[in-house]
Amino acid sequence: MGSTMKANHLLLAATLACAIAAPIETLAKDDGMVQQMTPPAIRLPNEGALPPFDGAAEWLNSPPLTAAGLRGRVVLVDFWTYTCINWRRTLPYVRAWAEKYKAQGLVVIGVHSPEFEFEKNADNVRQAAKDMRIDYPIAIDSDHAIWGAFNNEYWPALYFIDAQGHIRHHQFGEGEYGQSEKIIQQLLAETGTGGISHGLVSVDARGAEAAPDWSSLKSPENYVGYERTENFEAPGGAVRGERHVYAAPARLNLNHWSLSGDWTMDKGATLLNKANGRIVYRFHARDLHLVMGPRARGTSVRFRVLIDGQPPGAAHGIDVDERGNGTVTEQRMYQLIRQPKPIVDRQFEIEFLDSGVEAFSFTFG
Repeated sequence: MGSTMKANHLLLAATLACAIAAPIETLAKDDGMVQQMTPPAIRLPNEGALPPFDGAAEWLNSPPLTAAGLRGRVVLVDFWTYTCINWRRTLPYVRAWAEKYKAQGLVVIGVHSPEFEFEKNADNVRQAAKDMRIDYPIAIDSDHAIWGAFNNEYWPALYFIDAQGHIRHHQFGEGEYGQSEKIIQQLLAETGTGGISHGLVSVDARGAEAAPDWSSLKSPENYVGYERTENFEAPGGAVRGERHVYAAPARLNLNHWSLSGDWTMDKGATLLNKANGRIVYRFHARDLHLVMGPRARGTSVRFRVLIDGQPPGAAHGIDVDERGNGTVTEQRMYQLIRQPKPIVDRQFEIEFLDSGVEAFSFTFG
């Protein structure tokens, strides 16, 4: 959606509202015993009341929840959309917090506010939640009613609510996981709940959930529909909303992309009309992902990936084998490249052996 943006690494410094709490310290007593000290409190101002969850199309993993019904509980609200790579990389922590602090009264609520039209489909969200092992309550916010009530603008976005129903902190974008967990601990402690561990979770994030390689990341997200795409190269440029046979240049500039074959570039996606069409992208990052899916539900589209003209080998992503072969079976984000060092400029190419695929956006990590 044109009025929103995904939070990224560079945004974090501008969105942090409070300092990171100091680590737990120990104090030696006269009798030789060691006493654990309570971490210093983080300053958490009142940012307003928890808005209502009115307007959810459906709830998963829970009956509908209300702001009034959540009084007395510490709540973590997580705005997400299932194709967002920035959100995917936060998920291991949110899952771990939901499990670790459930017995102490933490309620985690995932608000799924879609970016793409297909993400409004409740069945798609349900399948994504199953695949990603999300068992905490999910509000399907297909019309962005809850998003609007929070005045939210980012994926991912975390809102920390105390037991009195006040928003005490927000976190936009990836990172600051230690601070976020300390805030959860502090809000739980404010309720008088005992037995709260001051240790921090350790996650084993793999696949698309693994932390990005920020030091090598020189390619920003880019869309494949004409409304928001950048750096498209082809003789004559993009033909909007009409079938056109494209020819990709032999070599592209960094972060530029092109098409080859019979495609229709629509506002939010690009559709392949005939088999053997290609997308070419020159990038600089460890990981490359493509949000895509078959136009017709229940169909599949075979594809083959090359990097610098060769099968990816050890640089293949989780949705591709070493020879570069894969199949598009559903509308989601596919990890196509995860390359070992050294990370340099590479030319990525994906050829679709069948027609009917829609491509939406590239993301990197």
